[in-house]
Amino acid sequence: MRALVVYCHPVPESFCASIRDSAVEVLTRRGWEVRLLDLYAENFNPVMGCDERRSYNDQAPQDPALKPHFELLNWAEAILFVYPTWWYGLPAMLKGWLDRVWATDVAFKLPAGKGRIKSLMTHVTKVGVITTCGAPTWWSVVVVGQPGRKTLLRGMRALCATRCRTFFLAHYLMDSSTPRSRAAFLAKVRAKLERF
Repeated sequence: MRALVVYCHPVPESFCASIRDSAVEVLTRRGWEVRLLDLYAENFNPVMGCDERRSYNDQAPQDPALKPHFELLNWAEAILFVYPTWWYGLPAMLKGWLDRVWATDVAFKLPAGKGRIKSLMTHVTKVGVITTCGAPTWWSVVVVGQPGRKTLLRGMRALCATRCRTFFLAHYLMDSSTPRSRAAFLAKVRAKLERF
C-alpha cells in the first residue's frame, strides 16, 4: 500500500516529530511504500492568490510548485495527517495545503450546471489523523466539536473511496503532558498503525 504522510509542525524537535517518525517506521516495517510530505521543511506557501482563486472553479491551479503535490495525491492510497491542533483546528499551513492542493481537476471535478461534484480521489481507501491538543478532551470534543477532525474525516474523506476507512488519535492536554503520557500515546500510535 502507498501511504502519504502529511506532516505539519514548524519545530523540528516537537512531539509531533516523534509521532511522525513512529508512524513512518511502523508503516515502512509493515511493507508499505511511504512518502513523507513535510510542509514546513519544504516551506510550502499556503496562501491562495487572487488569480488562483479567480480560476479555482475552472481549472487546477497553475503554480508549478503545486505539481509535485498533485502527483503525491494521485499516487497515495492512504493519507496520514500528523499535526498539532491550534485553536481547535488545523494549522494555517495545513489548511492552506488543503485549499491549494485538493483543488478542481485534482481532487474533484465540478459539474457543468446542476449536479454533484465528481471525486478524483477514489483511489484513497484509508485516511488517518494523529494530532496533539493543549485543551482537555471534554472541551475539545463536547464544547468545541473537533473542527479539525470534521474537516479531514468528514469533509476531505467524502472525496475518497466510498468505503474509505478512517481513524483519529489525539493526545489531549499536551501542554501539561509528561514523558509517561507521551510514551503511552506513542505506543497507542504504533498499535493503531499496526492495524491501519
